[in-house]
Amino acid sequence: MKNIFVICVSLLMIAGCAPVKVGRMDSAAEVDLSGYWNDTDSRLVAEEAIRDCLGRSWLPDFSSSAGKKPRVIVGTVKNMSSEHIATDTFVKDMERELINSGKVTFVAGGAAREEIRQERAEQQKFSGDAKAFFKEKAADFMLQGGINSILDSAGKTTLRYYQIELELIDMESNEKVWIGQKKIKKLVKRSKFGL
Repeated sequence: MKNIFVICVSLLMIAGCAPVKVGRMDSAAEVDLSGYWNDTDSRLVAEEAIRDCLGRSWLPDFSSSAGKKPRVIVGTVKNMSSEHIATDTFVKDMERELINSGKVTFVAGGAAREEIRQERAEQQKFSGDAKAFFKEKAADFMLQGGINSILDSAGKTTLRYYQIELELIDMESNEKVWIGQKKIKKLVKRSKFGL
């Protein structure tokens, strides 16, 4: 019995010392190792949400009455889930979809806007062709939202449920012109042996 234990420990030590293998893969490949929110969820939700948002009546209504494309800014997306979610990545995914759609004009906000203002101030001091103040374009709409999650677990099986709520709000009237929702359910089954 003692010999079997020594052999098992030795095999585990040898397996633990095996070199790590890393392989490159397509960044668009769908990989889900743990069942937690990941890059695929972020990308797919952003694509679907923005496609739905830009396909609704608020867009042609605004364009026909204003005679221009709407200017959009993405505000805060709150992580109200039970896990760490890199909401900045999700925001960037939505910004990319908005800009690449060609249907809206996108304006910088938050830290990016402050950095640009600081650079503009520096130009006033040191540049002969400084960009003028008070030429910024204001956003017509702000996109905001949140990510919630529910975790249900029994034995080696876990259900991870995510609900993403997004709202597009008119900056002048505070009217909500679009509300989007996406739900994701992931069933994660662990091996009996924990491997």
